[in-house]
Amino acid sequence: MNRRVIIASTGSYAPAQEVPNTYFNDLLGEDVDTWLQTNLNIKNRRWCSAEESVADLCERAALTALERAGVKPEALDLIIVATDTPEYVSPSTSSILQHRLGATGAGTFDLNSACAGFVTALDVAAKYIVADARYNHVLVIGGYAMSKYLDVHDKKTATLFADGAGAVLLTATENTDRGFLTSSLHTEGQYHSWMGIYAGATAQPLSAEVLAANGHKLKFLHKFPKELNPEIWTQMAEEMAATIGVAPTDVDHYVLTQLNINGIYETLGRLGVPHDRAPIIMQEYGYTGSACIPMALDDAVTKGQIKENDLVFLIGSGGGLAFAGAAFRM
Repeated sequence: MNRRVIIASTGSYAPAQEVPNTYFNDLLGEDVDTWLQTNLNIKNRRWCSAEESVADLCERAALTALERAGVKPEALDLIIVATDTPEYVSPSTSSILQHRLGATGAGTFDLNSACAGFVTALDVAAKYIVADARYNHVLVIGGYAMSKYLDVHDKKTATLFADGAGAVLLTATENTDRGFLTSSLHTEGQYHSWMGIYAGATAQPLSAEVLAANGHKLKFLHKFPKELNPEIWTQMAEEMAATIGVAPTDVDHYVLTQLNINGIYETLGRLGVPHDRAPIIMQEYGYTGSACIPMALDDAVTKGQIKENDLVFLIGSGGGLAFAGAAFRM
């Protein structure tokens, strides 16, 4: 029996509130639009309203994925939410979704490896299905509501980050060459203190002093080496390609973290593949962290750019620094 894991469907959701670059031009009193478009390809972004939270975004993306697959919530065996902007410190965001969706048979847990979280969760979910026949339908969601953690006057963070969610339904099947092929995880932990939300947990509990100093907001404390993502993304792509016996040029699509278009294009250049093999969505949605890869995947699938039997590499990176890659035959 050849038990395989296929991507049965995708879904995504972004809040209605648009925040164009010109908003920051006016707020900060300088032209940030030109730099954002030239260096990152970000023109617009979506932020949650005051009434919206990350569970709302995840729920909308999840419902779309379930509807497209024709799978009822009651059939789900497991729900994994990848986020570093959870609904609460505790309990888990996934438990909220299990209740809202009516997924009465599903176990749940959250996973936090920052913006690499979705691909990490996808890897975990695929291995659950392969290893245990009790898991046949696993819903994996990347959710991000970083606008809640932004100081709008901090140019280094407020202009980049945005909100959204993307979902993938993984389903067990047999006797097919499609589905999950391999994965790769990597961490450069020496960078853990360079960017993050450093207050509000056990290292620095919330206090009046912390709040007054905006310690609970996202902070860039050091500039990352610009070659870091392209170098490690390339290594991971080459490793996964070698594992499954293909060349990097045989990969039909590279769905990469949607932070910096120049980093994406440099990676593709190192791999010897054309730019059009990487779906790009940051121009309209900004940087949506753990949601950006499933959102880009869903966008390409719904537009017919990614088709059945295409070979897709998903590679993400995020704070920590954490990196994750997964290969699927669609």
